[in-house]
Amino acid sequence: SALILAVLGSIDSLLTSLVADNMVRTHHDSDRELIGQGIGNTIAGIFGGLPGAGATMRTVVNIRAGGRTPISGALHAIVLLSVVLGAGTLARYIPHVVLAGILIKVGTDIIDWDLLKRARQAPRTGVMLMFAVLFLTVFVDLITSVAVGMVAASLLLVHRMAQLQLKNIRVITDPDDESPLCEEAMTIIRAAGGRILLYHLSGPLSFGAAKDMVRRLALIDNSYDALVLDFANVPTIDFTTGIAIEDMIHDAQDSGRHVFLSGAQPPVRDILQRLGVFRLLKEEHDFTRRLYALKQAARLIGAEEIRGA
Repeated sequence: SALILAVLGSIDSLLTSLVADNMVRTHHDSDRELIGQGIGNTIAGIFGGLPGAGATMRTVVNIRAGGRTPISGALHAIVLLSVVLGAGTLARYIPHVVLAGILIKVGTDIIDWDLLKRARQAPRTGVMLMFAVLFLTVFVDLITSVAVGMVAASLLLVHRMAQLQLKNIRVITDPDDESPLCEEAMTIIRAAGGRILLYHLSGPLSFGAAKDMVRRLALIDNSYDALVLDFANVPTIDFTTGIAIEDMIHDAQDSGRHVFLSGAQPPVRDILQRLGVFRLLKEEHDFTRRLYALKQAARLIGAEEIRGA
């Protein structure tokens, strides 16, 4: 169908552009490539011609021959036109063995040998994905291999990002010198004797880490009386993370604990506001600064009197 041809042509042209970029150390404009290809195929269709796309092998031959400008592509088009209009009778005298040799040479030039040499040092998941895409391209088709490769690469990226996000979460009940807290905040938490739990979040949070974020809090010892969710270093969250935060607040409140929220930036507040999270908190439990939230938590659980004594 026309849609399949359009997708296949777009993929082929973009992959060809990547090969060319790798060979001449340039950066192509994907929008420009696809728009130009679409205009050309539209005009060709008006005159009954077949749709076309970027050809990796011809592009490699062009670059190896020294072609660097659009003139080389135009010259290639003129040669093809001359073959169609009559010069094809001369091309039949070229031996097939010669053509086969040219194709083999061009095919080996396309392979990124430097990448293959470093495959042992590359992450195992990346290498397995590369060979899986290669297998699908050869034995199935290009569209399927690209689709599977993109989905698999996206899932791997989500997993890696989730692991990084979880590493930035710190549960603080007994702060040390490496804690991202001022001296007064550390004094308040230490004086509470573990009854105040500061759940310090950092960096953007996405759906990949949402479930483990809730699970990590649920596995913590239930000896604390006040939970402070610190968003001072969180620039943005997504909808799923907002729901996870709502679940954390519900779980803590169902256990009879005070819950405070501190330092939420405008993008974070916007998501939480849409989900109605702020309706779960008392107005005096929402703070712009972490220190104020810790002082209020200490006051409610009576830790302030202990610290003063």
